[in-house]
Amino acid sequence: MREIILIIAEIINTMHDIILNLMEFAGLDLTDKGLHLWIMGMIGICIFGCTHVFFKYLSKYGITAISFVYTLTVMVVIVFAIEIQQRITGRGEMEFDDAVIGLWGFLLFFAAFLLIKTIHKGIINLLNRKNSKPNNRRLRSDHSKRSQ
Repeated sequence: MREIILIIAEIINTMHDIILNLMEFAGLDLTDKGLHLWIMGMIGICIFGCTHVFFKYLSKYGITAISFVYTLTVMVVIVFAIEIQQRITGRGEMEFDDAVIGLWGFLLFFAAFLLIKTIHKGIINLLNRKNSKPNNRRLRSDHSKRSQ
């Protein structure tokens, strides 16, 4: 896991240097903070656009699908933050497998939630059908009496 973080850090540092050099070459005198404002602003709006389109698509499947994707995203951030925190403080070991197992825990609990939700909906549907059948019979018998 440490190696992955170091590789990502190196990629980001290299991109940072390239962008700074491009800005200097273009004659733009941006401070580090100015660079962060523009780059993070552009990255953020691109992510927003993609997320908006994706969530609009997911909305066809209901709010649960959107909530799942959002929660999974937050969980990825949390499990990696915990692993990084363990590395920084020396309490526990920073391992990629720990992050994966943590995410599997969420997926397992979410599957249990979906199962319970499905069973609950099934019971509600059965009760509604059971309660609506006598009403249908009564309506049919009332209609039959009127037509005679």
